[in-house]
Amino acid sequence: MAGSDPNKPSDEREKSRRLSALRGLAPFLYPYRWLAGLAVLALVCTAALSLALPLAVRRVIDGFSGDIALMDAYFAAAVALAALLALGTAVRYYLVTRLGERVVADIRLAVYTRVIGMSPAFYERIMTGEVLSRLTTDTTLILSVIGSSVSVAMRMALTLLGGIVLMLVTSAKLTGLVLLLVPLAVLPIILLGRRLRVLSRESQDRIADSSGQASETLLAAQTVQAYTHEAVSRRAFGALTESAFGTALRRIRTRSLMNAIVIFFVFTGIVGVLWIGARDVRAGAMTAGQLVQFVIYSVMVAGAVASLSEIWGELQRAAGATERLVELLNLRDDIEDPDQPEALPQPVRGRIGFEGVRFHYPARPSIAALEDFALTVRPGETVALVGPSGAGKTTVFQLLMRFFDPDAGRITLDGVPIDRLRREDLRRQFALVPQEPVIFAASARENIRFGRPDAGDAEIEAAARAAAAHDFLAALPEGYDTYVGERGVMLSGGQKQRIAIARAILRDAPVLLLDEATSALDAQSERLVQQAVEELSKGRTTLVIAHRLATVKKADRIVVMDGGRIAAEGTHDALVAEGGLYAQLARLQFTDGRAA
Repeated sequence: MAGSDPNKPSDEREKSRRLSALRGLAPFLYPYRWLAGLAVLALVCTAALSLALPLAVRRVIDGFSGDIALMDAYFAAAVALAALLALGTAVRYYLVTRLGERVVADIRLAVYTRVIGMSPAFYERIMTGEVLSRLTTDTTLILSVIGSSVSVAMRMALTLLGGIVLMLVTSAKLTGLVLLLVPLAVLPIILLGRRLRVLSRESQDRIADSSGQASETLLAAQTVQAYTHEAVSRRAFGALTESAFGTALRRIRTRSLMNAIVIFFVFTGIVGVLWIGARDVRAGAMTAGQLVQFVIYSVMVAGAVASLSEIWGELQRAAGATERLVELLNLRDDIEDPDQPEALPQPVRGRIGFEGVRFHYPARPSIAALEDFALTVRPGETVALVGPSGAGKTTVFQLLMRFFDPDAGRITLDGVPIDRLRREDLRRQFALVPQEPVIFAASARENIRFGRPDAGDAEIEAAARAAAAHDFLAALPEGYDTYVGERGVMLSGGQKQRIAIARAILRDAPVLLLDEATSALDAQSERLVQQAVEELSKGRTTLVIAHRLATVKKADRIVVMDGGRIAAEGTHDALVAEGGLYAQLARLQFTDGRAA
């Protein structure tokens, strides 16, 4: 997989942790630029109104002993400014929050759309929990920044600049003294901000680690409990959680120190400046109203500096989160559609060809899963793949559906190399029943409909009957509409397998792929399903992986695999007569010798 590795250690990614990473949000903000523009306009208006309020306060104070009508007018103007400020703030909050929610929703969809189509090689290098962490924790950080922090930062920046300008207008002498203190406030932001940036990204990495471990163990909760592994899993998760907490604690300490230094220098300086200003009022160099006005602007400027120091840390964390999400969006998959895809001849007949195929899994580059593998399956033929575990049977399915590409050789469907087809067009020609059926947290009906989303209820029921699943589905509390739980926890292994078979029957594809499809069935259900599979196989190309040889005795051809190669092929009787590997497997399974 080209590009940056999303799973490499945090210290290797440290150099890229800069605020410039936030530019990765630009493509998601661009479609809503008008909304962002309105939000910025509302923000500028509210900042201007905030800066205008001290002017009204000054007029009130300086005119306190003057014309009562004029003083009332100043009070009324102050109330009007406050009302406009309240309205503008509400509008700004609505626009900015809506923008944040919309952009984050688009980011989540874009990331999910990207990773759901990634080839299995991607998931060999990154844990699912890591991806989920990026979809949840990282996008939540970005939501906080777009919906709050950026808006506050811009408002504080305008307040800071506007406040300094109006402070100069009010008293250049006092403003000069205040500006002398600015370097004391900015220096810790620069120095400690670098450390904070590193800790922010490291904190996100540690959270992702703990999420990955939790996801893995929770998805295998029954196995964890069956092996009384709860205590070990708790300790492992506790260690990861404590590591995340330790990193967060260092980040909190760094930010707390930065805030303390900034606030101390800012407010100590203000007190000193006010002391000088009070002496100027007594000397008649400025009015009391001017001093109050200057004090308010000073407090606003100080508050803006303090807020910016806090927001800086939030922006650092958001930059790290954006970087992690953009890494996923920019990943190049090992398996890609061709620039100019070809079309399959219609109708698809299901002729499959493997020509000199060699393949190594990316995680096991030194071990060949297939070596010089050549196989032709005729349209409508039923071919069984048998052999010991690790012989390469499942790899044949993986390559045929183009989850991986071979290192050498080529694979064809109806004479067209599959790497010249769109993956969607290719995979639409297959109906797969895996050895471990995947059941989704939905109703039984929706699980079967997964095979063909546009199927009607009558078609679903017909598929269930053909898979010997109708009787037990009808007996469920709500029939086909019964919720079967996450990963089908409410169903037995055989029931899940029959739903998976019904899904494949509903798919009605020209090529049927059965990976130990009846392994979890009792004898009666296996017989019924076997009959259904035989009926379904008529007129379709069928590839069957089987360890139980009794299930493939009727196959048109049996291909015996060993060590990624074809050791022998032929009918059941012919292979038994040869006395090779198949005969050995047969003797092991048919211990009484009846079928062997």
